[in-house]
Parts: sequence; C-alpha cells; structure tokens
Amino acid sequence: MADPTLMANAIRALSMDAVQQAKSGHPGAPMGMADMAVALWSRHLRHNPAHPQWAGRDRFVLSNGHASMLLYALLHLTGYDLPLHELKNFRQLHSKTPGHPEHGITPGVETTTGPLGQGLANAVGMALAEKLLAAEFNREGHTIVDHHTYVFLGDGCLMEGISHEACSLAGAWKLGKLIALYDDNGISIDGQVAPWFADNTAERFKAYHWNVIGPVDGHDAAAIDKAIAQAKKSASQPTLIICKTHIGKGSPNRQGTSKAHGEPLGADEIALTRQALGWQHGPFEIPDEVYAAWDAKAIGAKAEAQWDAAFAAYAKAYPELAAEFTRRMAGELPANFQQVAVDAAMHAHERAETVASRKASQQALQALTAALPELLGGSADLTGSNLTQTAATAPLRMNAQGEVEKTKDGQIGRHINYGVREFGMAAIMNGVALHGGFIPYGGTFLTFSDYSRNAIRMAALMKQRVIHVFTHDSIGLGEDGPTHQSIEHAASLRLIPNLDVWRPADAVETAIAWAAALTNKDRPTALLLSRQNLPALPKGDMGNISRGAYVLSEPADAGLNKPAQIVLIATGSEVDLALKAQALLAQRKVAARVVSMPSATTFDWQGDAYKRAVLLPRKPRVAVEMASTAAWWKYGVSAVIGIDAFGESAPAPVLFRHFGFTPENVAAQALAVLKKR
Repeated sequence: MADPTLMANAIRALSMDAVQQAKSGHPGAPMGMADMAVALWSRHLRHNPAHPQWAGRDRFVLSNGHASMLLYALLHLTGYDLPLHELKNFRQLHSKTPGHPEHGITPGVETTTGPLGQGLANAVGMALAEKLLAAEFNREGHTIVDHHTYVFLGDGCLMEGISHEACSLAGAWKLGKLIALYDDNGISIDGQVAPWFADNTAERFKAYHWNVIGPVDGHDAAAIDKAIAQAKKSASQPTLIICKTHIGKGSPNRQGTSKAHGEPLGADEIALTRQALGWQHGPFEIPDEVYAAWDAKAIGAKAEAQWDAAFAAYAKAYPELAAEFTRRMAGELPANFQQVAVDAAMHAHERAETVASRKASQQALQALTAALPELLGGSADLTGSNLTQTAATAPLRMNAQGEVEKTKDGQIGRHINYGVREFGMAAIMNGVALHGGFIPYGGTFLTFSDYSRNAIRMAALMKQRVIHVFTHDSIGLGEDGPTHQSIEHAASLRLIPNLDVWRPADAVETAIAWAAALTNKDRPTALLLSRQNLPALPKGDMGNISRGAYVLSEPADAGLNKPAQIVLIATGSEVDLALKAQALLAQRKVAARVVSMPSATTFDWQGDAYKRAVLLPRKPRVAVEMASTAAWWKYGVSAVIGIDAFGESAPAPVLFRHFGFTPENVAAQALAVLKKR
C-alpha cells in the first residue's frame, strides 16, 4: 500500500510551490488538510477523473475555498484534465486554477467556493437532491441513485451564520449521506480563534441532530479513514468528523500560526519545510511512485462502468423512468414544455383577471409544477404570502427512519418549508441545481433578498438555473412600513451580472417571466411580484414580452391619430399608471407611447435595432417605477418618477398618493418634460 505520508506531502509541496510562484495564496490550509484528503480521496471518494460529471459519482465540496490548492493538487494527482502547467499558473489570468475554486472552469470542481459557509450549504443542497432523487427513481433491486456528499470546512465556515441555517436543515432532513470533515486548526487570519470562537462545536452539531465523530487526529490518515467508514453507516443523520490539525503542517516556523494562512511561505521557509518533511524533490516535481499511488483513473473507470451496467439493467426494467432520469440530469425541459408555457400565458390572457402578480405566479406554477416534476419549490416561512406551493407540490417530509414520505399517489413532496433561513435557502438551492435533477425555486419578500444576496450572486457566477420568487415588491405592501418596503432592491439585483430580473405588470407577463426563467438554462432569475392586485393589461401581439420590453400601447390606442411625442416606460404595478397617464395626456392632445419593461436585464441583451424601435431614440422618455431612480438614467430618460428615500407606514393607496404614483402626476411630469424641449 502506498505511503499515506508521502501522498500527503505531495499535496503540501505542490501547494507551497504554487503559492510561492503566484506570490499570493493560502498554503496553510492545504498543508494542514493533506492527510484528510488522503483518507477521503484515496479510500472512499467514488469518482472518475475521465468523466467529472458522471451522475453516479460522490460529490466533494471544498467549503473553505481559500484552500484551493488542496483541490487542484488532488485533481492533478488523481488524473483529471488539469496538467502540471496549470498548477504553475495558479491565480494567473485565464488559468484553470483561479484563486478560489470555480465551477465550470476547472474539471472536477463541483461548486464555486470562497465566501465561507456557502460551500457547506451547497453540500446540504446536493445531499438533499440525492435523497429526493433516490426516493423518486430507485426501485427494488435497482438502485441508481446512491452516492455521498463530502465537504471539507474550516473555522470560518462555522463562524458564518449560514452554517447554522444550513446545518439545522440538514439535521431536520436526516441527510445521512452528507459527511463533513472539519479542519479544526484553531487559526484564522487574525490569529488564534479561541478568544472569539468559543463554541462547543460538537454539542452544537449534536443539537442539530447530527452524528458527531471525534475529535480525531487530522494528520492520521488511518484514523480519518476509520471515522469516514463509521460515518457512512449513519443512515438518518448527517455526520461531522472533527479533525484536529495544524495549519501549515511541516513548516518549521509557520506551522500553527496565522502567518501560514494567506501568504507565501518564502523560499527559505519552503527549503526548511522540504527538509522537515523529507521531501527531496524540486519545485513541482512529483515522483512516479506518488503519481501511481494517487492515480484514480482505472478505479474510477471501473466504478463508472459498474454504475453504467446497473443503469442499463434499470433502463431495461423501467425504460420510462430511465429516460426521465437522463433528461432531468441533463437539465433538459420536457418535450411539451413550450406548449405548457404558451398555454399558461394564454389562459392568463383569457381570464383577464385583476390579480396580484404573486397570485398570478402561483397560477402559472399550477400548470408548470404539474408538467415539470423537476420543479422543487419552497419558501422561507412565507408560503401563504409568497404563494409558492401548488396542488402538485405536497410538503416535503421525512419519517422517523429518515425516509422521504410519499403522497397517496406515490409522489415525493416537492415543496420545502425552509423556515426563516433566506440565505441558507438560497445557497441550498444552488447546491440542488449543481447536483442536477431538479430546478429549485424559493420565495421570500423582496426586501429580504438582502439576506440572500451573496448566494444569488454565486448562482449568477456559476450560471445555475435557480429561481427566486420575491413578493411584496414595493411600497404597495402598505402598513408594514419601510422595514419591509423595497426601494433599492430591484436596481441592486439588476446590477448582478448574468441575473435575469423580472417585474411583471400582470398575469400574462408573469406567466411569460416564468417561462423565461425555466428556459434560461445558464442563469438564475429573480421574479419581483406584487402584493396588491394588478389589472389585466390590453395586449395585442404578446410575442415581444419575452424580449424584456415591448410597446404596450400607442397613441392610437388612447384615441390620437398621430405619432408619439413622448415615451412612458414603466414596470410592474406602475404600467397601469402609465396607461392611465397616457389617457390623460390624450385629453390634452399629447400623444404618448407606453412601453412595459418587465425585464430591464433581458431588454439590455437585445440588439440595438430592437431597442431603438421600442424606445424611439429621438423622443423624450419618462420612467415610472416605485423604486430607486438610479439605474433608469441609462435609458436616456428625461425624468424618473421613483423613490430615493425609504418608505412610510400607511395603507398602500395613501402611500401611492404621498409618493406621487398617480396618473395625474405621471401626466404632469410628462408635460413638464415636453415643455422644456
């Protein structure tokens, strides 16, 4: 058997060499966790370097992503497409070894980590997806979903509040195949953590209903191997293995100090470390015997072949289930999706109801959740307000044995009560999406998107199809006041690259927003929905709604037979104000075009010709939105009727008048703009 110390020292050498060459990075954690990696990656982790996305693989998450060189060294040594020159280019432009692991950049990286605690939450989402897929697809004698989710984490991950949110849920969901290895080295950037991190971590996780093992010697691969084997026997409890380690293991002058955390060791200290470890090889030199010890290509190919054979037998016995599993893991929508989406929009158009867009969202979801079994919904303790549950989505429940309870017709519950855990919910949804097999959506009030924001940003960075249902989108929620009234949130979300933001004005736009969110495979979506009722808007051609903005009403629709003199642009509930202002302007013989812009982000991606056709470049423009005015000026508007202060506590109609959201004020502002020209 290969020498585990030699295998671990190869990780230590590569880590300190790469950080030294880059002149930046974090050598201490990889050096400290190297023995943990030997135990997991060489003795337990089921993976195939030749096929990083194989559905039957175990998932590995490095939550303390600053330790990225640990993961890069492992991927290189075990045989992934990550050659040595990429390690030499650590942290350099366009390399496959960025400063923190990035999903989609480096083969074998399951999720982007760096913001501490989120990787742990992603792992919870992955483990949840595995459990739900197993309950849905496995059949007696045919187990095709049966893998573990492993996560390495550090003190910082546990200090972040998201760790409480996610780990509490993991215990409640009885995620027995989630195994976390805690790098308990007691050091952070500011030094010894003991003065400010005095938690009894073991008791904390026991209170979450986790199985806790340790502390074990984090530099004894055999002891860690035994602990992992013990953890895998826990059917109904996730496991935390506490590994006592030394940051910068092997460095004579940096081991156990914060100096090992986030800076190169230096040439002299690296030489001393090589001597202390007995590593007699130059920078980036790995002996053949070490490569041979780490090589996982043959065993990985064998494991995948065994799974392929099992899946082939499953497909023979259950061809429809096998085809459905394959479709969902590929992230493809059902063949009839477009018809379902069109029908949902047409039904909304035919009903022509005055209805809150949050209710319109639920109406669209009724059809979508019935047609798409991969839709996995939830809410942060606001189900009755967010309206995220439908007749097709029973609540997710586990029985006393940790099994997923099924409905009378044999279906798993697809609506999750996340509790008051917005950040945890958002990061868990990212993990669900990354795992594959489900399209997650979750709801809360728009103002609480602040709690979720970094996880939303991570979904956008990772190009994951995650849908956020944000209701109570403006001062229209009324008496709850400025603590709950969103002002800056729409503009703030629109600033996140690769995030689709929709604020629909009626039920038809809401249905089309949902269709766009589901069609956009490579980006997340935020749906901003009203609490108050919104009238059905007159529609001609609905084909351009999906382009983010479209001409809703021309001057002729208001009774004037002449070209538009001014363009009124509005979103959400304010589109109706713009239409009423258009009628008032028509009484003054002023011709106005009304443009509904349900998705400014989607409109921004359209070609210049379409933008000009909608906004009329030589005409003045007025924008109307119950939110911050900051982002509207890029559209060449002459005035914005918005809010650049916090709201007030009062009934919604009172607030609308107070802040100037009336047809009369919109018309007056338009007239003032025309007068100045």
